[in-house]
Amino acid sequence: MTDEIRTVVVERDLPFPAEKIWRALTQPHLIEEWLMKSDFSLALDHRFSFRTEWGSIDCKVLEVEANRSLSYSWDALGLESVVTFTLTPTPKGTSLRMEQSGFRPDQSQAFHGAKAGWRAFLGNLEKVLEKAE
Repeated sequence: MTDEIRTVVVERDLPFPAEKIWRALTQPHLIEEWLMKSDFSLALDHRFSFRTEWGSIDCKVLEVEANRSLSYSWDALGLESVVTFTLTPTPKGTSLRMEQSGFRPDQSQAFHGAKAGWRAFLGNLEKVLEKAE
């Protein structure tokens, strides 16, 4: 069906405890290292933005479940979507699932850009986790 809303999902099994990954997802100085500069705050309904060379992304914290789930809106350039990170403990560390939902059929460029972008961002996240305390 061509009129369905699309979702980008990237999953990684990481050899780190959920608490360590959670810090990288929620502390602004760490977020800046793997994603973008922001004025993020871990508070429900907090409005913040990510800043890039091409502009900004307006966001709002929608859900917080410490060390388990973080969700925020992600609105930029006509895209109104939701990004959700889910952390699930595994015997060897943590399974990280990133989902960005809300891509309309006419937003193919944004959808494909997000697919590539999130893979790169999560690769950067792994590097941050490897060197972080």
